[in-house]
Amino acid sequence: MEKLNRKLSGLVKTGKFGRQIAKCLSALSLLSSPCISFAQADIHFSQFYETSILRNPALTGVFSDDYKLGAYYRNQWSSITNPYTTILFTAESHVPISHTTDDFLSFGLLGYSDKAGSIDQKIAAFYPALNYNKSLNPNRNSYLSVGFTGGYVQYSFDPSKATFNNQYVNGYFDPTNPSLENLPNATMNILDMGAGLNYNISGGADNKTTFIIGASVYHFTEPKFSYYQSPGIVDNMRLNGNTAFGMVVTENVSFQLQGNFAMQGTYQEIMMGGIMNWTQSSSNVTELFVVSGGVFYRYGDAVIPVFKVAYQRLALGISYDVNVSTLKEASNLQGGTELTLFYTGNYTDKGVTRKTICPKF
Repeated sequence: MEKLNRKLSGLVKTGKFGRQIAKCLSALSLLSSPCISFAQADIHFSQFYETSILRNPALTGVFSDDYKLGAYYRNQWSSITNPYTTILFTAESHVPISHTTDDFLSFGLLGYSDKAGSIDQKIAAFYPALNYNKSLNPNRNSYLSVGFTGGYVQYSFDPSKATFNNQYVNGYFDPTNPSLENLPNATMNILDMGAGLNYNISGGADNKTTFIIGASVYHFTEPKFSYYQSPGIVDNMRLNGNTAFGMVVTENVSFQLQGNFAMQGTYQEIMMGGIMNWTQSSSNVTELFVVSGGVFYRYGDAVIPVFKVAYQRLALGISYDVNVSTLKEASNLQGGTELTLFYTGNYTDKGVTRKTICPKF
């Protein structure tokens, strides 16, 4: 339904009559049935492997360094309608439980803001996450993780930017005409909960091969929400599956394969692809400079080339959705641009005590 809404909003914006229909559709989808815009499909990202808390809370803090800070920007459908713009910030870390166990605890915090449409439909969310990682062998290279997240989400729109049929006379919009609509509250809030399991193992010579598999569920309390003072629309549970495989091929070359499956109500998303990495080292820095490139495919929707460059602890990534769905005639193959910026580090020069062997994705 979310894709249909976006297609309609873009395709009908041609001519005076089309603009009127588009505005009515926008208002109706927001005011009459919030589930069309929100409940049937959560926000998604092309560089999905960088948003662990939204993908599977059991992936929180599962990386080789002690902490990671990141920023994310996405702009979608700017070629056919008012763009969907998303800004996201995230922070993750992990620490050992004690000096006598190989288990470790990881925690994270994620917040994002999403805005779209002519009436500024907005979603603002805040998700803390906690993840317990149980060591399955004395080599500290195999872990079963159980993660939880609880989110606060606010939906809103700008009533002053909404237009209605009663304000059009002979096909022309007159803002002085009354809308004759009883507008609801412009904001609504819900609490969200999610949980997940994840298994990761590294092996081979010097643990150069890593495999990850996991599953999670969000909105498992199925919260209800509505702009009106009436029984709300049910926010369908989202089931998510994740998998990844990585290998160091030579001293300078490695690759990762990533896959993700999400299902929420009647909406499904399948993404898969891979990235190759070339690493330049120095005498005192293991990974001084890394250049990465790859491609992903969102089934039935987009082909997504990805490029990433890292210098020591700082990494910059960019991807672009080349739209190949039925909307391509209106979008001219243009979809969404994503930019990511991440910084990783250790609490000490040698890292935390009893360093775990986590996947380097």
